[in-house]
Amino acid sequence: MFMIVSLTIFFYLWYNMTRDSYEHEVIFTHDNNDRKVMKMPTDTFFNLPVEKRERIIEAAIDEFSRYSFHKARVTAIADNAGIAKGSFYQYFEDKKDLYKYLMEIIAEKKLSYINKDMLMNREKYGFFQLLREVFLSGIRFAKENPRLVPIGEMLVADKDLLSELYGEHRYLSSDFFKELLEFGREKGEIDPDADLDFLARMLSGLTYSLVDLVMEDGKIDMDDMEIYDKMLYFVENGIKKR
Repeated sequence: MFMIVSLTIFFYLWYNMTRDSYEHEVIFTHDNNDRKVMKMPTDTFFNLPVEKRERIIEAAIDEFSRYSFHKARVTAIADNAGIAKGSFYQYFEDKKDLYKYLMEIIAEKKLSYINKDMLMNREKYGFFQLLREVFLSGIRFAKENPRLVPIGEMLVADKDLLSELYGEHRYLSSDFFKELLEFGREKGEIDPDADLDFLARMLSGLTYSLVDLVMEDGKIDMDDMEIYDKMLYFVENGIKKR
């Protein structure tokens, strides 16, 4: 379910960056300046040496990619990171604190796979170009970060956890698509009489519904873009014979 890896945070970040500017580079090692987005860990965590922070995050990725949130163990994360379990609670309030921080890191990393010119100069591109980039960037991300894919899969499978972590932001995908549709309408690419709320919900639903088809062969590669291109052809042209 690579298209849904922290999808709500991903949409939130792109939604805001396309309205403002692409201000920071997305990396796994976070400088103190990055904390304007990443607020869950304590100051103690951010004051650690970079190498130690990296070890903790890598240990968290290993644990959460193997086990669901509820089965993952703080003790295992601490052991693999080479820290005392007591030290963990100096850096994070609890396991959920670390998990949510990790999901934001994943979403920001995924965002880095989007064409940066599209982020900064969206007006140069058409609606369907931008929409295709959403799916293309998801495939590039999943292909190059296979360890992160199961984390997103397990989160989406746990509806209660998804709701608890993100609440109303679960529906940001529809908000994101609606904004793109409004942009397309302004450019004259979208039917002025179309119900954008309905279309946004439809696009969001299509995105989720195609995941199983993409994962049918058990791997992710650029050939999977053919599936999304078929969806985009349907969105752009409909099913009525012309």
